[in-house]
Amino acid sequence: MIDELYSARILGLAANMPRAGRLAAPEGTGERTAKLCGSRAVVDVILDDGARVADFAQDVKACALGQAAAGVLGEAVIGASPDEIEAARDAMLAMLKAGGQGPEGRFEGLRALKLVADYPARHASTMVALEATLDAVRQALARKGPDTRTSLAGAA
Repeated sequence: MIDELYSARILGLAANMPRAGRLAAPEGTGERTAKLCGSRAVVDVILDDGARVADFAQDVKACALGQAAAGVLGEAVIGASPDEIEAARDAMLAMLKAGGQGPEGRFEGLRALKLVADYPARHASTMVALEATLDAVRQALARKGPDTRTSLAGAA
């Protein structure tokens, strides 16, 4: 089963991490670390006037599973609304912990990680980039002010 977990698709996503690095002047930065394994993601975002992700960069130091999730995220996040990112996070958690089908729409590629559900010790690593992105978006929304907070409950 472990060989299926590290499929060619997963390894390909891990090797190709779009938007790697940091932004020079982000509006929001999020950082998450998986306590069990030390996988870490630092994400920078800039939002457009509609509170959608206009620019994004990620610095991810994680296992192949965490890097694969970050690869999908980097391919799909530009143009995403805060609600889409939060829904993807929630669907990802449901997929890993409760037998859910996984994210839909722009983040559907995260379904490639469905087999991670059988390996609870790897859940946190798989989630670091997505959780850091949500933190970065919330920070950017808070900095933009109350007019942009309507897109994500509890942004402040």
